[in-house]
Amino acid sequence: MSELHSTKRPLLTRARIGVLMGGQSAEREVSLRTGAAVHRSLVRRGYDAVAIDVGPTLSQDLHDRKIDLAFLALHGPGGEDGAIQGFLETLGIPYTGSGVQASAIGMDKVTTKTLLASARIPVPAGAVVKRGEKVSSATLLRAEKLRWPLVVKPASQGSTIGVTIVRKPSQWRDALALAHRYDVDAMVETYIPGHEVTVSIIGGPHASPLVLPAVEIVAPGGFYDFAAKYEKGKTQYLCPAPLSAAVTRQIRMLALRTYHVLGCEGAARVDFRITPRGRPVVLEINTAPGMTETSLLPMAAAQARIDYDELTERILESALTRAVALTVRQGK
Repeated sequence: MSELHSTKRPLLTRARIGVLMGGQSAEREVSLRTGAAVHRSLVRRGYDAVAIDVGPTLSQDLHDRKIDLAFLALHGPGGEDGAIQGFLETLGIPYTGSGVQASAIGMDKVTTKTLLASARIPVPAGAVVKRGEKVSSATLLRAEKLRWPLVVKPASQGSTIGVTIVRKPSQWRDALALAHRYDVDAMVETYIPGHEVTVSIIGGPHASPLVLPAVEIVAPGGFYDFAAKYEKGKTQYLCPAPLSAAVTRQIRMLALRTYHVLGCEGAARVDFRITPRGRPVVLEINTAPGMTETSLLPMAAAQARIDYDELTERILESALTRAVALTVRQGK
């Protein structure tokens, strides 16, 4: 990421920052890449930062390395579902990003969708099929008023892991089996044709959250799968997204509403499909967006003239805000 600001800014904190990465989820490799990039950025800026590959000895590692703040670069279950957030709160270590509740909700696509629908935010029509449940595609389509093609995905995974676009009944069982490999709940939704667009948001301690320029994703074959996301050159990104002014305003508003309805903090990313008629539909939210060299959050930030190092500092501010709140609660 090129440096867009040459002026040296004073450090936000002298505390020791642990960049937590890796973990044991299916997104481990992506997390390691995110964490390495964040760690390099913090060190480059002069912060006292250490990289920690999260494993069974995490509690001891945090103690031995005298970690004061945690920058979360973890993805997937265990990293962005409220588990690590609750663990750190028990230890009294402030961390970046959303809290326990918002992280848990954001990772669970079923709960997210229920809350957004109750707030009148447009989401795809769909249903949940539990592992072991015997249901045919014809029965589900008829009962839930769905249409071909379908999207089948685990209720709690990221990076398009376990996702299948099902175009005919013969693909149904294999798609369910793949989704159920990662979660007891499989979400089944009507596939929405159109443009895939994402909007990133950065929350700040003193100002309203900053909504970054939208990014349109043009993936090979129209499916933004794991390879399309993380292999350079696989996908074309258009930033800012070439949308009408009216649609741009609408998705920015919907992204911000989604962020607030779920109670997010720090950085988050809201993914949309824009139908051929220009109607935005919220697919999901990512409360721990990737920070690799091909990630969408740094790309959108660069379009807003926020370089990578400034972006990491803005995310770091969410941990400092949490540190102040923790100090108040403890009466220090």
